[in-house]
Amino acid sequence: GQIPRSSELNASVVLLAGSRFYGGFLARWLGIDPSRKTPAVELQDGRDFVPTSPHVLFAHHFSAIAGAGPILGPTMAVLFGAAPAWIWIVAGGILFGAAHDLAALFVSVRSGGRSMAEIARSTLGPAGFTLFILFTLVMIVLVTSAFLAATSISLTSMWSLDKLGLDQGQTLLRTVEDAKGVKLGVIGGIASTSVVVITLCSPILGWLIYRKRMPTLPAYAIAAVVCVASVVVGFVLPIRLDPKVWMVILSVYVLIAAGVPVWLILQPRDFINVQILYVGIAVMMAALVTGGLRGLEVSAPMFNLAEGVSKMGLIWPMLFITIACGAISGFHSLVASGTTCKQVASEKHVKYLGYDAMLLESLLAVCVILVVASCLDFGDYKSIVFPADPAAKSNPILAFSLSMGRLIQGAFGIKTAYGTVFGILLVEGFVITTLDATVRLNRYLLEELWEILLGKGRVPAIMRHPWFNSTISVVAMLMLAWTNAFAAIWPIFGTANQLLAALSLIAVSAWIATRGSGKFPIYTLVPATAMIVTTAASLIMLLPMYAAKAQWSLMAADAALLVLAAGVVVVAVLWALRRGRPRPSAAGG
Repeated sequence: GQIPRSSELNASVVLLAGSRFYGGFLARWLGIDPSRKTPAVELQDGRDFVPTSPHVLFAHHFSAIAGAGPILGPTMAVLFGAAPAWIWIVAGGILFGAAHDLAALFVSVRSGGRSMAEIARSTLGPAGFTLFILFTLVMIVLVTSAFLAATSISLTSMWSLDKLGLDQGQTLLRTVEDAKGVKLGVIGGIASTSVVVITLCSPILGWLIYRKRMPTLPAYAIAAVVCVASVVVGFVLPIRLDPKVWMVILSVYVLIAAGVPVWLILQPRDFINVQILYVGIAVMMAALVTGGLRGLEVSAPMFNLAEGVSKMGLIWPMLFITIACGAISGFHSLVASGTTCKQVASEKHVKYLGYDAMLLESLLAVCVILVVASCLDFGDYKSIVFPADPAAKSNPILAFSLSMGRLIQGAFGIKTAYGTVFGILLVEGFVITTLDATVRLNRYLLEELWEILLGKGRVPAIMRHPWFNSTISVVAMLMLAWTNAFAAIWPIFGTANQLLAALSLIAVSAWIATRGSGKFPIYTLVPATAMIVTTAASLIMLLPMYAAKAQWSLMAADAALLVLAAGVVVVAVLWALRRGRPRPSAAGG
C-alpha cells in the first residue's frame, strides 16, 4: 500500500474542526473576555510580566510543551498498530489535552498569573497544594530519568550500512563490526559531538546576546553556523562512549546548567536548538506529503493488538499512558501557569495559545506515527524498540531517526544516513532542553516542599541553596536511569504525567465552579475522571510487572503514585462536598 497521506490530511482537518468548534465553544463557556486586562498588562515589570506578541509567545509556549514526548510515546505505541494510536492522539488532543491546556492557561490568567500549585492551594486547600507539589516532583524525576536513559542509548546508536543505504567502502560514517562481522555505521557518535559543540558554544552566544546586546539577526546567523559546524565536526570526529559514561556526563552537565544563570547556558542553548527543532518539524511534514505523492510503502499494520498486548499490556490503559504527550500532558499546566500566563497580552489570545498549541503538538504526534509506520520495516522497528534479546536496550530515538532518514530519502533523494543523523539531532535537541529546564523546575519545587514540611522561615540555609536542591534532583534522576531501562520507566512517567493533568483539571474545575462562571465544570471534570481511572488501572497493572523483575525503585514510585491518586480522589470528594459555599475571589473573575 501507499503511505496514508490522507491520514495526515484527515488529522489536520479533524484537529482544525476541533479548534474551530469545540475549542471555540470552550472559550465561550469559560467566559474569555478580550476587554479585561491581563496580568501581563496590569503587573508589567519588564522581567516576568511582559505583554508579548501572540505569535512570539506561541513559539515559546509550543517549544516548551512539545519536548521529546510526542516523538517517543507515539513511536512506542506503533506496536499496537497505527490506527489505535492515531485515534487516541486526535480524540484525546481535542477533548482532553487541549481542554486541559486552555482551562489551565485561562484560570492562571484570571488568577493574576499564579501557578497551578497556587491555584490548587486556593481552591482545594493545603492538601491540594501538597499533592500538586508531590505529583510534580515524582513526574519530573521520572521524565528526566526516562529521557536520560533514552539519550544515553541514542548517543551510542549504530546501524547496518546496508540498511543505511551505504556501500561497504563508504567513507561518510565511521564503522565498527559486530559479533557477526556485519559493518555498522556509527550514527549516534555524530550527534554526540554535535551536542558537545553546541553546549560549549552556548555560553559564548549567551554572553554576546545578554551581555553585549547583540541584535537578533546576527545572533540567529551565529546559531545557524554553530548548528551546521557541530554536525560537520561530528562526521569527522564522532564521539564514542559507553551509555553509562554518557549518563554521568549528561548528569554533570544538567547539574551545572540548573545552577548557573539561565542566560549562560540554558537560554542560548535553546536559542541554537530551536532552529533544528522547527526545521525538523517542517521537513517532516513536507516530506510526508511529498513521500505520499511518490508512493512510499507502508510496513506497519494498522492494527496489531495481540502483539501490543503481549509486550506492553492491555490496550487500555497502556496505549493511553504510553501516548501522554500529544493527547494529554500535565506538564503543560506547569508551562501555561508558570511563564505563558504572565506574557498574555489579551484574553483573546488564550484560546490560540492554550488550545491550538496543544493541537499542533497532536499533529506532530500524528506525523511521528505516520513516519514510523510508513518508513521503517516493522521487523526492524520491533528489533530496535522491543528487542527480543533481554540484553539489548530499547532505542526509540534510533527507530524514529531511521524512519526520518528513509522518509527524507524517499521524498527528496537525500541519503538515508544524513536524514537519520538529522533525526537524532532533532530528538536530542528536545530531550536535552527538557532535561536542563525540568531539573531547574525541580529545584524550585524542592524549595517549596521543604517549606511545606518544615514551615516558612524554618528551612536551614543549606536546604535553600540552589546547588543542594539541584544535586538532589540530578542524583535521583541518575539513580533511576542507571538501574532501570527506558522502556520500563516510560509507562510510569506517562501515568504520573496524566495524573498531574487530572489534578490540574480538578483544581481548575473547582475554580470555575466557585470563582469563575459558577457553572458545573462538566467539560473539565469528565477528562479528569477518565484520566484518574485510566492511570489508577495502569498503576495496578504495572506493580506486579515491576515486582516480577525486581525493579524496586519503580515499585516504590508506583506505590507512591497510587497513594497520591487516592489522595486526589479524597480531595475531589471533599471539594464536591464543600461546593455551594464559594469563597470570594481575590483576583476577580
